[in-house]
Amino acid sequence: MSSAPRVRETADLSIGDLAARFGLATHVLRHWEDMGLLAPHRDPAGRRRYREADVETATLILVAKGIGLSLDEIRTLFIAAPDRGARRELLRAHQARLQEQIAQAQAALTALGHAMDCGAADMRTCPNFRDLLARALPLVGDPEQRSGPLLRALTSHEPGN
Repeated sequence: MSSAPRVRETADLSIGDLAARFGLATHVLRHWEDMGLLAPHRDPAGRRRYREADVETATLILVAKGIGLSLDEIRTLFIAAPDRGARRELLRAHQARLQEQIAQAQAALTALGHAMDCGAADMRTCPNFRDLLARALPLVGDPEQRSGPLLRALTSHEPGN
C-alpha cells in the first residue's frame, strides 16, 4: 500500500523535482545525462521527465560515489556492463585505493597519538620526532611519496623505541 504513492510520486518528475529530492543542483543531473549515466525521457515540449527507474539510477550513482567510485567507474560498472572479470578488476583496484587510504589514516593516527603523548617540552627535541624527521627527509621531495609512503615510513616503529 505504501509503495503506490511513492511510485506515483516519482513516476514523472521534472529535473528540478529530482534534483531537489536528492539535494543536487540540476546541472549535476544534466552532467550525469551527458555522461550516459541517466537517460530521462522527454515530454512533448522536450522537457526532461524522470521515472522511478531514473530515481533508482540516481540513488545508485550517489551510493557508488559515496564509496568513492568516480563517475567514469560508475559508468563502466553499471552502464557499459563489463564482463565479470573486468568488473572484479575495477573493484579490486578501488579496494586497493581504499586500503591505501585506510593505511594513510592509520599512520596519521599513530603519528598524532605520539605527538599527543610525547613528554618533550618541545616536539623538535623529542628523539622520536628527530628520528621521524630523518626518515622523512629523503621522501618529502617526491610528491608521490608525501602522503601514504611518507606517513608509513614515519610511523613504522612504535613511539618510544
